Amino acid sequence: MMRHKRLDHRFVEHIPERLDPGILYVSMEYATSAHSCCCGCGEEVVAPFTPTDWKMTFDGETISLRPSIGNWTLQCRSHYVIDRGKVIEAGPWSDEQVEAERRRDRVAKARYYGQSPTVEPPIQAAPTSATPNFWRRVRGWLSRKL
Repeated sequence: MMRHKRLDHRFVEHIPERLDPGILYVSMEYATSAHSCCCGCGEEVVAPFTPTDWKMTFDGETISLRPSIGNWTLQCRSHYVIDRGKVIEAGPWSDEQVEAERRRDRVAKARYYGQSPTVEPPIQAAPTSATPNFWRRVRGWLSRKL
């Protein structure tokens, strides 16, 4: 169940270190957004805007993100859509569905960036030791997606 049913947005240059629940921070300069997970677990969720990742739509009043937010690496494994500021809970995915989507995503990125898709070893969970700063986490997340 989603604790936050709405996300207000804030356009910022830099994503703050501490994310307030219920706020979607959008940095156009860095083409990314971040928010505290809508399930209420408090984990940080980053959605970069790229031709092969998320698309952001601003209608002058609200923001939508596509595709859905699937927090498969988080303990909560929440899954939702952000549509005109509303958080719409989506169904859970099996590990097989998650892995199939990751493979599809890798192939799409390889095609877009002009590389031949390669077979990659299974994705392993990142160690949960010290939390790196925000931009290191974004860079690490992006490198795993490319």
